[in-house]
Order: sequence, then structure tokens, then C-alpha cells
Amino acid sequence: MVKEERWLDISYLQQGTALQKEVHALLARLNVMNLLNNYHPVLVGTIPLGIQVEGSDLDIICEVHDLEAFAAQVGLHFGEMDKFSCESRIVAGIPRIKINFTVEGWLVELFGQPRSSREQNGYIHMVVEARVLNILGASFRRQVIELKRQEVKTEPAFARLLQLEGDPYQAMLELYKLPEMELEALCRERFINHSRKIVEESLPNESGDPKSAQKRCAGTAPANGTVDQQAFAAGGSGEET
Repeated sequence: MVKEERWLDISYLQQGTALQKEVHALLARLNVMNLLNNYHPVLVGTIPLGIQVEGSDLDIICEVHDLEAFAAQVGLHFGEMDKFSCESRIVAGIPRIKINFTVEGWLVELFGQPRSSREQNGYIHMVVEARVLNILGASFRRQVIELKRQEVKTEPAFARLLQLEGDPYQAMLELYKLPEMELEALCRERFINHSRKIVEESLPNESGDPKSAQKRCAGTAPANGTVDQQAFAAGGSGEET
């Protein structure tokens, strides 16, 4: 089991893949984690998990109680970056701010809301996804990456492979609440069932044609593992956090 505390300091990236080392070097050059230290920044999303695909961005969540002060500080240090943008709004009664810019080919997204970084959905999603990846291993990881290459968002990809019903973002939050043994049992059962279903659908039917192959190529979710279509259209970490 991966300890949650490891995600709070990006030094773990130095022991990771070549791309994770590259990201660590970039963030170190930007000094972004130190400059935003008062906001308890945490890198979340696909890069820490090693399931990024082309176009994946760098998502950094922050605990922000004064949105204007946060925007001013970020603008002071990064306002001259390419494609710099800042927007804030209120969702479900909670103010939030999202700042984007690009640097050295990477899209950076800073997301803030008046909630501890460790209590934000983006962090919780990452932690439980790390647990699932640790339980199910390389085969599951490859299938998550393949779905993401088909432009399926991360949480919907996990939910599809684990046959989770309803809103995939909420479903992953519910998984986080499970004790480790229960989570492992559920993951193994659901993923085995999913894999078995895929094998069965690939077998020729009476006419000799693979069953449902065309649907699977189109990315249709399993019949007993529906995914909320609106959630597929959700944006980056700010929208899901």
C-alpha cells in the first residue's frame, strides 16, 4: 500500500520514470511548490500515478481561502507565461479558482478552493487510484492508459474497468472509504468479471462474428457498469475537485 504522505512532497518523482523526473526538474525550475507553499500545493492527477498520455497536464491543487490574493501571487510569478488564464466561480456554494498556463510544452493547472488539499476530490481520487493500481497491477494499468488514449477521463476509465455504476467521480470517492481488505476484494472481483466479459465478447457467436466487438472498439461501457455520460464531459482537476 502506498502511504498517502508520499504525495505531499514531489521528491518522490526523482525515483520515478524518466518523465516523472522531467516533471520534477521542471517544477523545481519554476519553484512553484515553494512559491505557493502557504497554500499547501499538491501535484495530483495522472503524472504521479504514471498513467499519463499525450496531452496530460500538470494539476496542482491548493488550499485557498482568499481567491484574489492567490490570483495576485500566481500572476506575479507566472503571469507572463504563455496562455495564462484565470477564472473563478462558485460551485455548490464553494468558491474555486483555476489558473492555467503553459511552460516548456506542459499545460499547468493550479486549482484552489477553501478546503484542505488532502480533503479535495482531486487528492482523494489520486490516493484511491494509486491503491487500485497497486492491487491490480500492470494489466489494469495498461487498460486504464488505453482508455485514456481513447479520450476517456481518468475516473470514468477506472469506473468502467471496475464496473462501478452511476457517477464515476462519486463512485471513486466511495471506494476511498473502504477498508483496504474490502477494497482489494472488490477490485479483484470486479476486474476479473470485467476481463471475463471482454473475453466472452471476443469469442465468435453462432454466425462466426465476434460479439460486441464493434461496440467495444467504440468505447461503450459494460452493460452492468454504466458510466454517467455527463461526467465524461467534465473538465480538468478544477471541475472534478
